Amino acid sequence: MKESFVSALNFVQALSAILVFIIGIGIIAVAVMYVIDRTQTSHAVRRNFPVVGRFRYAFENMGEYFRQYFFAQDREEMPFNRAQRSWVYRAAKGIDNTVAFGSTRDLRPVGTVIFVNCPYPVLETDIAPTSPYEIGPYARQPYVAKSIFNVSAMSFGAISKPAVLALSNGSRMAGNWLNTGEGGLSPYHLEGGADIVFQMGTAKYGVRDDEGNLSDEKLKEVASHDQMKMIEIKLSQGAKPGKGGILPGAKVTAEIAKIRGIPEGEDSISPNRHPDIDSAEDLLDMINHIRDITGKPVGFKTVIGAYGWLDELFELVHKRGIESAPDFITVDSGDGGTGAAPMSLMDSVGLPIRESLPLVVDMINRHGLDERIHVIASGKLITPMEAAWALCVGADFINSARGFMFALGCIQALQCNKNTCPTGVTTHDKRLQRGLVPEDKAERVRRYSENMRKEIGIIAHSCGVTEPRKLRRFHCRIVQHDGRSVPLNEIYPDVEPRKVA
Repeated sequence: MKESFVSALNFVQALSAILVFIIGIGIIAVAVMYVIDRTQTSHAVRRNFPVVGRFRYAFENMGEYFRQYFFAQDREEMPFNRAQRSWVYRAAKGIDNTVAFGSTRDLRPVGTVIFVNCPYPVLETDIAPTSPYEIGPYARQPYVAKSIFNVSAMSFGAISKPAVLALSNGSRMAGNWLNTGEGGLSPYHLEGGADIVFQMGTAKYGVRDDEGNLSDEKLKEVASHDQMKMIEIKLSQGAKPGKGGILPGAKVTAEIAKIRGIPEGEDSISPNRHPDIDSAEDLLDMINHIRDITGKPVGFKTVIGAYGWLDELFELVHKRGIESAPDFITVDSGDGGTGAAPMSLMDSVGLPIRESLPLVVDMINRHGLDERIHVIASGKLITPMEAAWALCVGADFINSARGFMFALGCIQALQCNKNTCPTGVTTHDKRLQRGLVPEDKAERVRRYSENMRKEIGIIAHSCGVTEPRKLRRFHCRIVQHDGRSVPLNEIYPDVEPRKVA
């Protein structure tokens, strides 16, 4: 009994000593911070409120994580609100996506999209499958694309190995294509067996020589894979028009450096445009050169700002011959996403897809090229409503990057550029990547893609058409300043092709 009491007393004394030591260290640390804060001259809050002022920065940082859970309403967040993310999560998990009682969407704000249901919607027995489209009829290997909804450009480097594996496997199962992004073709893009669209950015990662110029030999090697279906020349993207890709050095691993053809551990910053494309002539020359070398359909991706250059390009197509045209144009939105971009460009440059997509479609129609050039819409089109709107306007396909990121488990933590993504989607930290299991997330990618196509179809059938590509502008109305909605075809009248001499 006595020995037990002594042992307990010794334990208490030791614990007390540890607590006194910890408290002492804490007091010393607080004193040191007080002196540092009081004497430094860079931060006014810390200088005026030593130690306590430091909480301001902690709260500011934590706000990114907690506002979406505790403070924001379902439909008020940016860039994506809780209602949008929740729909994607449920679609990706295969959970019932019906809602009860009533919509939380306010139909009164200017610009709200409302689809026009018909009195006699299409019966399920009359539903038609979405027609496959052939892209690149003048290429040696045209591509017959089956899915209207596909994975937009996300580079290996910007996103992780398990994320690429999940996207590749999920895309194969869903029957959609996967765009590599400008970071080059990795083994993980190919491993899943999906159809691949290779994006060639301004730095020509993966197909560049030692000087950074296009290497025809490497281009042929990339195009030699049966899965490689198309080549997309990236002129610009919505999050940073006029600025090349940015991959922080912390994310440039030895493997990524080898795939891209750049030094390991150094910031990977692409030129703000292709040095060898400075005119409509140069662009058409590059498109036709790549198509001749690879035998694959070739198009380009751009965010629209100025648009007179498209008239010049289409006039040149008619001079050279219809076969010289780009096989597709991907129109990105000025509010598109990226792993890293200057806020000045992300917030303020480039037209949003709501304005740019009808503009480009009309220009193509005006030049009589609508049967030749397919239009792919990209930029915040992550739910069926947004995708169906794009089809009404005239898009042939919809691409999404951030929608598929949500399907992979992204929680919009806004850590894409810091290698600290908590869900493993955009980090190369093995500890954090462990949370993203490719086999599980591939199923979520498949379900998200399939449910998007299914619910786009539900909207189409409600409007009275048998399949989504039959949606037209008169099927969609836009709320105006006076509170009334106006048919989209009155805002953007359908354009008749002009006669070409």
